[in-house]
Amino acid sequence: MRVAVISGASSGMGREFVKMTAQRGGIDEIWVIARRKERLEALQTEVRVPLRLLPLDLTREESYGEYSALLERHKPDVAFLVNASGFGKFGRYDEIPLEDSVNMIELNCKSMVRVTTLTLPYMKAGGRIVQVDSMSAFQPVPYMSIYGATKAFVLSYARSLNVELRPRNIKVMAFCPYWVQTEFFDHAWETSKTAVTNYNKIYTAEEVVRVAMRDSEKGRDVCVPGLSNKLQVVATKLLPHKLIMKIWMKQQKH
Repeated sequence: MRVAVISGASSGMGREFVKMTAQRGGIDEIWVIARRKERLEALQTEVRVPLRLLPLDLTREESYGEYSALLERHKPDVAFLVNASGFGKFGRYDEIPLEDSVNMIELNCKSMVRVTTLTLPYMKAGGRIVQVDSMSAFQPVPYMSIYGATKAFVLSYARSLNVELRPRNIKVMAFCPYWVQTEFFDHAWETSKTAVTNYNKIYTAEEVVRVAMRDSEKGRDVCVPGLSNKLQVVATKLLPHKLIMKIWMKQQKH
């Protein structure tokens, strides 16, 4: 059985990955992971490929036991893995509760490593992995400091893992979009609506995921949708991060 596994599948970019994976064909079943079972059930009506609903909370230890047992029981050929679970919070260091900061690290970093590591034994040559990252990965981001740090981890992890998996012909890509109109903002604004106010441009999930699917199929190790965003990444490599943060702070009127 040839399957795709997509976490964070109930909304936003994860949901778009499910829909576009189903449209491309060549997959017998898509395993969709998210906490909200009702959202996953609704998603089944939007795609023709059968979905296996995995209503798991990836911040809970027992979820990985359930996922591992399911893999062992069915022994699927996982052709495509997307780790899209994650969240961010806006605010000064003392505005974001410690529990939220720790959970960001737990979900954005640790869960990605665990799902990837558990899945890799079931992937064959030609398999692809997309780690959903962010433009925040390329620079320190005041007032989003923990979120940006988690995304820097994802970028480093994805790129190095891509090299390690070359002998197995499995491609890993860090997908680094700019602002995307998803439920991310609903969660981020819970801690502060004034810390980050300048967004320049906000893309739709469909726009950026379409680019990610194309770049993953081409075997690229990093995907940054949008020419202006690619140029910004170049700037973060050429300019001192102290200056980059000063520009960011001015944009956010701090």
